[in-house]
Amino acid sequence: MLKFFKIIALLEGVSFLVLLANMLIIKPNNIELYKSLLFPIGMGHGILFIAYIILAIMLKFELDWDWKKFSIIILGSLIPFGTFYIEKKYL
Repeated sequence: MLKFFKIIALLEGVSFLVLLANMLIIKPNNIELYKSLLFPIGMGHGILFIAYIILAIMLKFELDWDWKKFSIIILGSLIPFGTFYIEKKYL
Protein backbone atom coordinates (compact mmCIF):
# COMPACT_ATOMS: atom_id res chain seq x y z
CA MET A 1 0.00 0.00 0.00
CA LEU A 2 2.94 2.33 0.65
CA LYS A 3 4.11 1.97 -2.96
CA PHE A 4 0.62 2.89 -4.20
CA PHE A 5 0.63 5.92 -1.86
CA LYS A 6 3.97 7.04 -3.31
CA ILE A 7 2.53 6.84 -6.83
CA ILE A 8 -0.56 8.84 -5.81
CA ALA A 9 1.68 11.39 -4.06
CA LEU A 10 3.74 11.83 -7.22
CA LEU A 11 0.66 12.18 -9.42
CA GLU A 12 -1.00 14.59 -6.96
CA GLY A 13 2.11 16.78 -6.90
CA VAL A 14 2.35 16.85 -10.69
CA SER A 15 -1.38 17.63 -11.07
CA PHE A 16 -1.05 20.48 -8.55
CA LEU A 17 1.83 21.98 -10.53
CA VAL A 18 -0.06 21.59 -13.81
CA LEU A 19 -3.09 23.28 -12.27
CA LEU A 20 -0.94 26.18 -11.04
CA ALA A 21 0.72 26.49 -14.45
CA ASN A 22 -2.70 26.58 -16.08
CA MET A 23 -3.82 29.36 -13.78
CA LEU A 24 -0.65 31.45 -13.85
CA ILE A 25 0.85 30.95 -17.31
CA ILE A 26 -1.93 30.02 -19.71
CA LYS A 27 -4.73 32.24 -18.36
CA PRO A 28 -3.14 35.60 -19.13
CA ASN A 29 -2.18 34.52 -22.64
CA ASN A 30 -5.16 32.50 -23.87
CA ILE A 31 -8.44 32.67 -21.96
CA GLU A 32 -10.22 30.12 -24.20
CA LEU A 33 -7.52 27.50 -23.68
CA TYR A 34 -7.61 28.25 -19.95
CA LYS A 35 -11.35 27.64 -19.76
CA SER A 36 -11.15 24.41 -21.72
CA LEU A 37 -8.35 23.01 -19.52
CA LEU A 38 -9.56 24.18 -16.13
CA PHE A 39 -12.29 21.59 -15.53
CA PRO A 40 -10.41 18.39 -16.50
CA ILE A 41 -7.21 19.44 -14.75
CA GLY A 42 -9.10 20.59 -11.68
CA MET A 43 -11.20 17.43 -11.53
CA GLY A 44 -8.15 15.19 -11.88
CA HIS A 45 -6.29 17.08 -9.18
CA GLY A 46 -9.31 16.96 -6.87
CA ILE A 47 -9.66 13.19 -7.22
CA LEU A 48 -5.92 12.68 -6.64
CA PHE A 49 -5.98 15.01 -3.61
CA ILE A 50 -8.85 13.09 -2.03
CA ALA A 51 -7.08 9.78 -2.75
CA TYR A 52 -3.89 11.16 -1.16
CA ILE A 53 -5.71 12.19 2.03
CA ILE A 54 -7.64 8.90 2.32
CA LEU A 55 -4.51 6.81 1.74
CA ALA A 56 -2.57 8.90 4.27
CA ILE A 57 -5.27 8.25 6.87
CA MET A 58 -5.24 4.52 6.10
CA LEU A 59 -1.44 4.35 6.27
CA LYS A 60 -1.39 6.31 9.53
CA PHE A 61 -3.17 3.44 11.24
CA GLU A 62 -1.55 0.64 9.23
CA LEU A 63 2.04 1.81 9.78
CA ASP A 64 1.35 3.42 13.18
CA TRP A 65 2.61 6.90 12.27
CA ASP A 66 2.72 9.41 15.10
CA TRP A 67 0.55 12.52 14.81
CA LYS A 68 3.47 14.80 13.98
CA LYS A 69 4.55 12.71 10.98
CA PHE A 70 0.95 12.33 9.84
CA SER A 71 0.34 16.10 10.07
CA ILE A 72 3.48 16.88 8.08
CA ILE A 73 2.47 14.38 5.37
CA ILE A 74 -1.01 15.93 5.14
CA LEU A 75 0.34 19.50 5.05
CA GLY A 76 2.78 18.49 2.31
CA SER A 77 -0.13 18.11 -0.08
CA LEU A 78 -1.04 21.79 0.31
CA ILE A 79 2.34 23.22 -0.69
CA PRO A 80 3.72 23.22 -4.25
CA PHE A 81 6.47 20.56 -4.50
CA GLY A 82 5.46 19.41 -1.01
CA THR A 83 4.55 15.87 -1.99
CA PHE A 84 7.94 15.38 -3.65
CA TYR A 85 9.71 16.46 -0.45
CA ILE A 86 7.47 14.30 1.70
CA GLU A 87 8.11 11.25 -0.46
CA LYS A 88 11.88 11.60 -0.18
CA LYS A 89 12.09 12.61 3.48
CA TYR A 90 9.28 10.72 5.24
CA LEU A 91 8.42 7.76 3.03
